[in-house]
Amino acid sequence: MGARDTIRTVVQHVVPPAGLTRALAVQAMVYAVGSGLFHAGSAVFFTRALGLSAAQVGLGLSISAGVSLLGTVPLGGLTDRYGPQRVWLVGLVLDAALFASYPFVGGFAGFLAVVVALAAVDASTGVARQVYSINALPPAERVTAMAYQRSSLNVGFGLGAVISGLVLAVDTIEAYRAMVWFIAAMILVTALFVRRLPRLPQVARPEEPMSRLAVLRDRPFMVVSLLSGLLTAHGVLYLTVMPLWILTHTDAPKTVIAALVLLNTVLIVLLQVRVSRGADTASGAARASRRGGLLIALACLVLPISGLTRGPLTVVLLVAAATLLILAELIQSAGAWGLTATLPPDEQRGAYVGAFRLGSQVQYLIAPAGLTALGVTTGGWGWFPAAAIFVLMGLAIVPAVAWATRTPRLGAAAPEQTMTPVP
Repeated sequence: MGARDTIRTVVQHVVPPAGLTRALAVQAMVYAVGSGLFHAGSAVFFTRALGLSAAQVGLGLSISAGVSLLGTVPLGGLTDRYGPQRVWLVGLVLDAALFASYPFVGGFAGFLAVVVALAAVDASTGVARQVYSINALPPAERVTAMAYQRSSLNVGFGLGAVISGLVLAVDTIEAYRAMVWFIAAMILVTALFVRRLPRLPQVARPEEPMSRLAVLRDRPFMVVSLLSGLLTAHGVLYLTVMPLWILTHTDAPKTVIAALVLLNTVLIVLLQVRVSRGADTASGAARASRRGGLLIALACLVLPISGLTRGPLTVVLLVAAATLLILAELIQSAGAWGLTATLPPDEQRGAYVGAFRLGSQVQYLIAPAGLTALGVTTGGWGWFPAAAIFVLMGLAIVPAVAWATRTPRLGAAAPEQTMTPVP
């Protein structure tokens, strides 16, 4: 009976309850199959099927990242104007069309046009998807629903990675073209799921809404955005810096890296919902973010020890550091969802969620080079200042959130304002 109860508990934290939470999780998994397939096979597709050089691919992706950074706030504002479901649906259709066009791309200019367009569409679609989840569910269920979606995303990513292995094994131009057309089809299936989701009541907004960039003047919120975004560096640590450390400073076999990636996927699927409890209020989300920062710091203290050990003990230390980073990722993600669910005003949620994403965009610009320089090129001592940085950010985010909760949001509707429905 004990084992049966344990299995039932695990299933409850992996399989979402029936209703809207399950519908959102299913669409996330379907979308992630295509996304995971592309992430795993895109580098080979760009070089083999499109004939691009590695330098051209890197330049194009860097430019698209810049477009995403600059466009996330103004494009997020589209959600407030047209509604999250409409923006989400249109974005998915455009995504599918752009992926379907990949095999017809000729040269670097065509590739650049597609990846830049995809970056712009994804910036608006990502905001719309998150705003819909927040607006469609009662406050007590929002963080849990997003946790189920993330768990389902990782299941989809895993399935996509398996399919990519088959494509890479075939290794023909026709297989790579079929891959992107399959991805386009999966995105269209996701669009059908989104179209069948419940229509939300129109959210009223002021007759004179604030400009799309005005949210950047909300200093308390932007400080929270920056701190929360920088704490997402756990991903760079796990997927980039730690593998480089393993390869250059430990005697662990290379296969450990693949095993740690699998461990990440499994623990996210099993634990994301469980560890997200308590992050559905601003104060709870702030504390979760703080715990995430402190766990990252602890991992930074364990990793340099693995450079001094040999044999099985090295592997044990690497697994311990990886587990700390995974827990940090799970808890910090829940904190970020709680902050986006509680701090933005209903009338300008799209603009605020877009602005919140700026923090993680800044992290993507500085963390890969900065953390690699600290953790890897220093030979190991740089892990200690890296740990101190994460401790400071983790401790700072709680008073920053308290400051933001005490400060009225820009564009929030006052009771006496005349309101008009969103078209």
